[in-house]
Amino acid sequence: MVENKVQGNINNSGKSYAQATKTSNNTSEVLKIKETFPFLNAQKVDQVNNIVNGQTKPKLHIKMTTKGPSRKQVIISMSSDNINSFMKSLSLHVANINRLLCNTKSDVLANYIHSDPTGITIVTNKVSQ
Repeated sequence: MVENKVQGNINNSGKSYAQATKTSNNTSEVLKIKETFPFLNAQKVDQVNNIVNGQTKPKLHIKMTTKGPSRKQVIISMSSDNINSFMKSLSLHVANINRLLCNTKSDVLANYIHSDPTGITIVTNKVSQ
């Protein structure tokens, strides 16, 4: 363990020698980056330091196992005239759909409805059967 002697007192930092020397190298590298690019804020300096040391985080992405609509979507095809009249009283239709689903003691509820040129899509909170 590394011990620091300051004015006769012995302070134990709780780090091994390798950890303590690695930290000092990182500090000197960060200072070099800050001297080279004085306009960067602390977060950007940290990002540059991580890139230089090869510690970049991989970007997260969603892996889809199916193509097309999710299983929580119910697609109802209809003509554009019917879509327009349906969307005019949308809140009434959502309330009626959810009331009927509750009456059948279903755990599925309609979260929202949107339209596209081929019909409407009802997005539910769970996968419907």
